[in-house]
Amino acid sequence: MIRFTPRVGHLLAGLVGACATLAFSPFDLWPVFLLVSAAVFWLMHGLSPKQAAWRGWCFGVGFYGAGVSWVYISIHNFGSAPAPLAFAFTALFVMALALVFTAPQFALYRWLCRRINRENSWPPVLLFSATWVLFEWIRSWFLTGFPWLYGGYTLMDTPLASWAPVTGVLGLSLLLVLFASGLTQYLRYRHDRTLLAILIGTVALLLLSVPLQIIQWTQPVKGQTLSFAAVQGNISQDLKWKPGHLDDTIETYLKLTQPFWNRDIVIWPENAIPTLYQNVPALMDQLDAKGKEAHTSLVLGMPWYENDRFYNSIISLGTGDGHYFKQKLVPFGEYVPFESVLRGLIAFFDLPMSSFSLGSDNQPPLQIAGHPVAAYICYEVVYPDFAAALARDTGFLITISNDTWFGTSIGPFQHFQMARMRALETGRYMIRGTNDGISALIDKKGNVVNQIAQYQAGVLDGELPIMTGDTPFMRFGSWPVLAFCLLLLLASLQPWRSR
Repeated sequence: MIRFTPRVGHLLAGLVGACATLAFSPFDLWPVFLLVSAAVFWLMHGLSPKQAAWRGWCFGVGFYGAGVSWVYISIHNFGSAPAPLAFAFTALFVMALALVFTAPQFALYRWLCRRINRENSWPPVLLFSATWVLFEWIRSWFLTGFPWLYGGYTLMDTPLASWAPVTGVLGLSLLLVLFASGLTQYLRYRHDRTLLAILIGTVALLLLSVPLQIIQWTQPVKGQTLSFAAVQGNISQDLKWKPGHLDDTIETYLKLTQPFWNRDIVIWPENAIPTLYQNVPALMDQLDAKGKEAHTSLVLGMPWYENDRFYNSIISLGTGDGHYFKQKLVPFGEYVPFESVLRGLIAFFDLPMSSFSLGSDNQPPLQIAGHPVAAYICYEVVYPDFAAALARDTGFLITISNDTWFGTSIGPFQHFQMARMRALETGRYMIRGTNDGISALIDKKGNVVNQIAQYQAGVLDGELPIMTGDTPFMRFGSWPVLAFCLLLLLASLQPWRSR
């Protein structure tokens, strides 16, 4: 076995973490994630919990430093922070993510390995895989959650993605990491028959993805197809919130929409009208009347004021009905943690509309063209269980976003990949409307039916069927996968309990 100093090992861990970005969109080199998880498993071999925490932190710095590098663009380009300060804030954010998530993940893994004292056998494989997935799940809710860069997303365009409607993205992560660590351990200790059995079982699960592709978990409702037009305004973020530009913004959307009022649904993106709903009652009445006259549901995003609170909302006008307040807010973008301390320090902490409140968790679905619809505002679509819960008893999905905050970085592609996974997990078509891309129609298998170019104004025109039925993931969420991970932990700890 190759040996090197701890510092070299930590450096390698950081480099391996940075390489993981290549497995996600827009690069989509999914085998890289297999190699990354195998390499991390190998780099953790024999470490004490303290050493593993340091090495895990280095891995996390590389992983998040490359994977969410677009945070720098949001802070520097649109938060008006000088480049050195933007870099410092981005570095602090990355190091904090690594400290909170990857460092304790690998410290716990190595602590459990030390307890059972079976380095040359099968338990480390189960411990490594279970702790990996459990910490991905923890990232979905701890400190409001940051469920970005889950390993399972890398399988989006592979046959293995057919597991997603059954297990969700966490199940895909488990299959990847279990196979990578199992194969790595088996190549090192080929005498272990239990290890071989685990590896064969994992391969069998991977092969089961082939017949799973045949199963149709959801079905289109016969004779119910809707036409839609998703309007991409491509309004510059520098101009979007300037009061003097409001009329030009409204004119842009009205002009782009004019040829498409005969569609069943017209969609404008997140905060398409950058002023409070209550500030423009005449415009809202005009749009509502136009929608009713054309027999069209107009769905648009804009801020809402109610009971001394501001909400990021989706509104349905014309033949549609209702409004929805966003439940998953973006830290610093839509609310400022430690507001009394941070407000006013730099312009980034005073971004427009960064004082939103959380919407209620029992809001009824929007009614659009006579159908209940699951609607997500931007960041909400990255939460697997949350999205699946909202999709129940609805016919299709709509997500509106403003990825202009990401600039021309890899951020919009990662966001789009996660939206596609939500369509696959729920077996429903999704319309994604954004300010400057990626606007697209996604089918129930997560495939892109049609999309329009980024960074230019345009309209995505198409049709989609209404779907019925629930996938297993919609019924049970991630709980079966989490329960299975706990069983893996118990099975791994059995030798220790026996002693």
